[in-house]
Amino acid sequence: MSDRHAAGNRNSSNRLEVRELSVSFSTYLGVVRAVRGVSFDLRQGETMALVGESGSGKTVTCRAVMRLLAKNASLDSGSISLDGTDLLKLNRREMRDVRGNDVAMIFQDPMTSLNPTMKIGRQIGEAVRLHNNVSRAKAKSRALELLDLVGIEDPARRYHQYPHQFSGGQRQRVVIAIALACDPKVLIADEPTTALDVTMQAQILDLFKELKRRTGASILFVTHDLGVVANVADRVAVMYAGRIVEIGTSDEIFYDPRHPYTWGLLSSLPALAQDGRLYAIPGAPPDLIYPPTGDAFAPRNEYALAIDDLAEPPLIRVTPTHYAATWLLDPRAPAVEPPPEVARRQRLYADRQVNI
Repeated sequence: MSDRHAAGNRNSSNRLEVRELSVSFSTYLGVVRAVRGVSFDLRQGETMALVGESGSGKTVTCRAVMRLLAKNASLDSGSISLDGTDLLKLNRREMRDVRGNDVAMIFQDPMTSLNPTMKIGRQIGEAVRLHNNVSRAKAKSRALELLDLVGIEDPARRYHQYPHQFSGGQRQRVVIAIALACDPKVLIADEPTTALDVTMQAQILDLFKELKRRTGASILFVTHDLGVVANVADRVAVMYAGRIVEIGTSDEIFYDPRHPYTWGLLSSLPALAQDGRLYAIPGAPPDLIYPPTGDAFAPRNEYALAIDDLAEPPLIRVTPTHYAATWLLDPRAPAVEPPPEVARRQRLYADRQVNI
């Protein structure tokens, strides 16, 4: 049983709805089909992770939501709705009002998001005043409140300092404060912990959990590292070659994954290394100037079937909340044994479900 729109079912609790989104880029080598028919929902107060290797289409998907694509990009098809409003139908001025007010984005490198010549307080205050008709005094008050919210100690003093006077983790907190300036409904975090050490990563992840609790914002969290979102995401969507290949609750993806690509991502986690040896998925992602006819992951998939070279698998239902795009879920497919650690997790998950 398959469902073309399984990754995005209409629901009144959905804050963001993306339907059949396709984005391409014109280059001197040809047209790169970076996002190919992506559909998903982000519910109110939910954290959803978009996970996949570099080049899988995660960031392009998020930039399409923000309408911040490069000049050579083309939105070929699809819709992006925020509380029922199709963002792709808004003009530039209307979309400018949406950014910051309703949807805000946190970028990977905070130093490129901050003006090194401006004091931190002024940068946060500008974000407040850009969308709200308030005085400088009120903007400053809000900036101090935000600095305290994201865990910057002694906000009154740090308000007057420059970006270079903050550590990498503190700068990331400042960027988060700017994104929260107007209480957005949706917060998009694009690899916000990649440039940070492990200790600071944990602190930023804890901050996101606390912010969701205190603000009620829906969070779309982009990362290439499944381990980063293990304790943060309510749901996880795995992307490969511009498509969502598996989507489910955090428990379903971590303990009962069904797509071989997800198996590979999990096996690549250092915590699951066998005998101290890290696993690496063989090969490289396909050239999306010439998208493959069948399953894009087939050339790297040791479990590939003959049909994978002929037809692209649809998202096939595992549970009402869990879908995976692999022909291995077809009733006619032979049974295969996943990697040992993945199989162990699946057995633990199955036992836990029986005992509930």
